[in-house]
Amino acid sequence: MSSESKSGTGLSTLESVQHMVDTAANALDLTERERKVIQSPFREVRVELPVRMDDGHWEVFHGYRIQHDNTRGPFKGGIRYHPSVDEDEVTALAMLMTWKTAVVDVPFGGAKGGVNCDPSKMSKAEVQQITRQFVRRLGNIIGPEEDIPAPDVNTNPQVMAWIVDEYSSRSGYKPGVVTGKPIELGGTVGRIEATGRGCAWIAQQALTKLGMPFKDSRVAVQGFGNVGSHAAKVAAELGAKVLAVSDVNGGVYNSDGLNIDSLIEHSKRTGTVVEFDNAEQIDNDSLLCIDCDVLIPAALDKVVTAKNADRINAKVIVEGANAPTTVDADDILESKGITVVPDIVANAGGVTVSYFEWSQNMQHYYWKIDRVREELQAILLSALDEVWSRSERDGCSLRQAAFRVAIERVITAKRMRWMD
Repeated sequence: MSSESKSGTGLSTLESVQHMVDTAANALDLTERERKVIQSPFREVRVELPVRMDDGHWEVFHGYRIQHDNTRGPFKGGIRYHPSVDEDEVTALAMLMTWKTAVVDVPFGGAKGGVNCDPSKMSKAEVQQITRQFVRRLGNIIGPEEDIPAPDVNTNPQVMAWIVDEYSSRSGYKPGVVTGKPIELGGTVGRIEATGRGCAWIAQQALTKLGMPFKDSRVAVQGFGNVGSHAAKVAAELGAKVLAVSDVNGGVYNSDGLNIDSLIEHSKRTGTVVEFDNAEQIDNDSLLCIDCDVLIPAALDKVVTAKNADRINAKVIVEGANAPTTVDADDILESKGITVVPDIVANAGGVTVSYFEWSQNMQHYYWKIDRVREELQAILLSALDEVWSRSERDGCSLRQAAFRVAIERVITAKRMRWMD
């Protein structure tokens, strides 16, 4: 395990995911064989990426692609560029993707990729070199019917365009090799907003199930990147008051609600939400503990921990980020009666619209935005309904219910494919 993954948070992200899977497997009474196969990745790939930097010196970066399971369809999962990327982190996220695609019942498996680089300190040309080198080294283990990457932390439609171009240079034009592409190269409308929009819809439905109106509810969003900004914007459009948002530089708070459209413009202009007019300055730790109805952690993993869980004052947490809540924090939140909608449901909007994009690529027939949003909402709310019902039936948390639903789907498919 990397020292960072263990620092001050108990279990690493990988250990946390394995713990949740083990707990669900116990409840489902899985056989030893079934337990082993769902905990073990199908394939683990590490490649070295030598890149000549703009100043002429050479750097060697490490790239990973972990393919966890493809029982229900091609491997699916994003590629992230971040200095902290390592094999454990990518493996954990690949496993989460398997359960995420299963719980919303789209015909994909789970995978994840990453390169341990920092794009914020690199030129566009250097990032492009890394991307193309990564695709060349991965070879034929990715493809429209094999493994379909997508954007993740510090990657975007431009990076996906480079992947399409590099892959197509040897295989012919294959836009379905990735999702999250520019629309001009076969991307779909509604993909960029999908994860954040889905979080807002999930938050609205969760409050409704708890007998609370979403209109005039108080929302706090940690992280104001793609997911957080869209979640805040859609929540405000649905009538909620977004009290606080933050980014890596800090946050802003207004008890009467922030003007999200103006805040988005301010963030684009200055590169941060900090120093937005008519708002009090706060830090990220303070935001997590604001008295609110809905808290959406939409930044990094392991931000809600045993150190701050007892100070959280939200009624519902909607996990916009992957694995933002540690196992020990989950126990504290449950004891306080805080409802946590887990990441594999809450932020599944992105992979769901990725499925729409891939389907359109395979058919060469493209949808309008109204159809994308309508079908996305139907899938996400249906998944939440099923998980909520399973939670009530089994007397367990929404997180455990989601894992049980997902694992059952994967195991059922495996049993049908096995020879014995």
